[in-house]
Amino acid sequence: MKEGSLEAPTRHPIDWQSDDFWDKKSLEQELERVYDICHGCRRCVSLCDSFPTLFDLVDESPTLEVDGIDKADYNKVVDQCYLCDLCYMTKCPYVPPHEWNVDFPHLMLRAKAVKFKEEGAKLRDRVLTSTDSVFSMTSIPLVDITVNALNNNAGFRKVLESTAGIHHEAPIPKFHSKTLRKQVKPLLRELDPKVIGGTTGKLALYATCYGNYNSPDIGTDFIKVFQHNDIHIDLVPREKCCGMPKLELGDLESVARLKEANIPVLAKLVDQGYDLTAPIPSCVLMYKQELPLLYPHDGDVKKVQAAFFDPFEYLWMRHKGDALNTQFPNALGDIAYQVACHQRVQNIGLKTRDVLNLVPDTQVTALERCSGHDGTYAVKKETHAKSVKIARPVVRKVDQQEPDHFISDCPMAATHIANLAEKVDKPEHPMTLLRMAYRL
Repeated sequence: MKEGSLEAPTRHPIDWQSDDFWDKKSLEQELERVYDICHGCRRCVSLCDSFPTLFDLVDESPTLEVDGIDKADYNKVVDQCYLCDLCYMTKCPYVPPHEWNVDFPHLMLRAKAVKFKEEGAKLRDRVLTSTDSVFSMTSIPLVDITVNALNNNAGFRKVLESTAGIHHEAPIPKFHSKTLRKQVKPLLRELDPKVIGGTTGKLALYATCYGNYNSPDIGTDFIKVFQHNDIHIDLVPREKCCGMPKLELGDLESVARLKEANIPVLAKLVDQGYDLTAPIPSCVLMYKQELPLLYPHDGDVKKVQAAFFDPFEYLWMRHKGDALNTQFPNALGDIAYQVACHQRVQNIGLKTRDVLNLVPDTQVTALERCSGHDGTYAVKKETHAKSVKIARPVVRKVDQQEPDHFISDCPMAATHIANLAEKVDKPEHPMTLLRMAYRL
């Protein structure tokens, strides 16, 4: 086995518009090549279920090697990958610039895309990933109350599992007819932006589907905290889903349509002097990494990428420029902090922890383990148990800590973990705690 590269990993663009990308024989050859490297290494066995699935297929094959696996079983590995990117960023020694050029997550994306093009997807999976249409319908006044009541009804949930394949024990987010977009206008006010630490001080919040329909209070926390720090903040005037759910499904044509809807709006804001942020790490990652790799030659995509920040990355940059208000009337105590996978792979460090640790009498314990949620993986009947297994290590650590607060930058991951934990009453968003510390 060759030594791993000591150079910083780099990501190659995804050549999804080439004929070779969609060629099934070419795909199978690349899957066999990479599977063979993974079989010889096995460092990623403790991450998602893709790797145990692969290694079981090898160990149960007649040759005890990858060449003994039926190619029809290759997608059993693919189906367990939810593109968390942790194998690429934290485990694999053979990522580029290593000559073996292993990018397991993007190979899984290619396999998902080829499968979607050839076979389509289940109705359930199409619905779960169509967040704009589904969330808008379920957030209609009175409809939201009915949907929320049904989702809390054990009998209905078992029927939903048997008919739609949505696991009856998986927590489902609440829907709000009073969305963030309906609440936000009275909160916004003019502030004089100041350029500090690579930030313009003029910020546009990309609400996201989840932030608008499921957790509108988090958006108001963002506005209060940023305004308290003299940062002018507006809501992106219009938006569609970032495309991450469709990316995980392999539906690249839908990703392209969403990109065409969002990028011109965001690029115009950048031209007007705005920086960009979002309350969900997956949405931030979509604009900082995935779309730039899918569209490496699109100038507007690059412009948006350069202006997009994780929210606590942004606050920390302001702090380094002595522009963060560090007068905190309220202590926060002991905090258990699950670091979301899609935030870890942004390579920005633990900025959420760093900002919250500025609050006096506050201790943040970072738990860098995957929640296993993914957005759809944890709610599907066939993968819910696996998501629970993946989440168990971080759940155990949270219960052992018995914190005053449990947080994650990803509300879905936080809800999944809190639902499994015995010592957590409710999950909270870090921005909610920061607002609490400011007593706003």
